[in-house]
Amino acid sequence: MTAPAPCRRSRFGVLVVAVEIERKFLVRGDFRPDVVTSTRICQGYLCSAPERTVRVRLCGTRAFLTIKGSSGVSGLTRYEWECELPATEAMELLELCEPGRIDKIRHRVDFAGKTFEVDEFGGDNQGLLIAELELECEEESFDCPDWLGQEVTGEPRYYNSSLVRNPYRCW
Repeated sequence: MTAPAPCRRSRFGVLVVAVEIERKFLVRGDFRPDVVTSTRICQGYLCSAPERTVRVRLCGTRAFLTIKGSSGVSGLTRYEWECELPATEAMELLELCEPGRIDKIRHRVDFAGKTFEVDEFGGDNQGLLIAELELECEEESFDCPDWLGQEVTGEPRYYNSSLVRNPYRCW
């Protein structure tokens, strides 16, 4: 695994430059009894090209600008840069975004020493539930909760940037 670049401080928070290693799964059962926290997220894309995405996200009362590179061959690993910014600026940037928004509630679920993030989508993606798990390396093992379904890591139609253009209700 490539070591993440060191963090740098900005006026509004920490800039994070790192390699993201993440697996995605459909959710097939009831995860709700194990939810630790839930946060509403609204996000839009300034750029949703396959080789890079630039997203603006309102996450509760916090806001972020994130740039992600394309996924590696396995679909697990990609470059990610993120910076926290004032919510008022994020709301202004959302007005510049490509058409469409992602509206979801992110539930954090702790299981066997890992934190799964279950995204419950709304709007045109209503009914879609995706669990994500960030890992330290691609080969890292973990226990799967009973509610975890089919793995969809590396399947582009499940990327949030794809769900803006081709929502779940259209499948």
